[in-house]
Amino acid sequence: MRILANDGIDDAGKTILENAGFEVDTIKIDQENLINLINNYDAIIIRSATKIKKDLLDKCTNLKAIGRAGVGMDNIDVEYARAKGIKVLNTPAASSRSVAELVFCHLLAGARFVAETNRGLSNDANANFNALKKTASSGIELHGKTLGIIGFGRIGQACAKIGIGMGMKISYFDPYLPEVNISIELDQEFGIAPLILPLTSMDEIEDVLKIADFLTLHIPGGAKPVIGENEIKLMKRNAGLINCSRGGIVDEKALYNALVNGKLAFAGLDVFETEPPVNLELTKLKNISLSPHIGASTIEAQERVGIEMATKMIEALK
Repeated sequence: MRILANDGIDDAGKTILENAGFEVDTIKIDQENLINLINNYDAIIIRSATKIKKDLLDKCTNLKAIGRAGVGMDNIDVEYARAKGIKVLNTPAASSRSVAELVFCHLLAGARFVAETNRGLSNDANANFNALKKTASSGIELHGKTLGIIGFGRIGQACAKIGIGMGMKISYFDPYLPEVNISIELDQEFGIAPLILPLTSMDEIEDVLKIADFLTLHIPGGAKPVIGENEIKLMKRNAGLINCSRGGIVDEKALYNALVNGKLAFAGLDVFETEPPVNLELTKLKNISLSPHIGASTIEAQERVGIEMATKMIEALK
């Protein structure tokens, strides 16, 4: 059987598949040409760049499985594929830690003015040093602040663990997981038993918006933004907002206005409505931290993703 890893796969996962007798191609086929070549393969593994939608699925006569090397599957028409007898797989556990760490990278960059001072010092360190030092001297600690988490699956819970470790209060909203306790295993060498940490589950998303000093989103994309002008109005003045989840769940125009008028102190974005981003007014603001959709793109995460996907794909194609 032939598998196309159209957006690549870690060598560890590729080796597992090849040792199981599969032929794995890691060539990149452009989206427009994929429809002509998809039937050369029994399965396809993708990340976020490749889309497997109805028009492509209607041309598939040989495809038996689709693997999404990551969490969200909004770039796949999942139910339509399954209705055609095609198995759809993902790797929900492998990249949680990497995404959560990037959330805190942006969070700390905003709280301590790292993004702004980096830009300023890069432009003209001599002219800007003292002014930037004065600005950044009003940075704040995360300790004691409330981290609001919208979507409390694996990534949201990974963020909560880091936040708790930094002394933060955690409030979350997730209609599918109304009550969750997180177990953090502490070092047994010191005789400390695992802790079960209580968290504050909020009844409505608005409840989290009102009390969060910092907000992070971990939900799938949809037809319209989850955080827009009305939601931002409910947030604390000088709150921070982080989106390392999906582009489009935050209204970029509303976010721009909130950052300019001082409603929000800062934002951190790893994802955008359009990628690469076209809202250059937003990306050029001094109080925003940016990364190019790299939440799951660490060496460790990609190895875990590759291994998990290979294991699931072998099982699906048996």
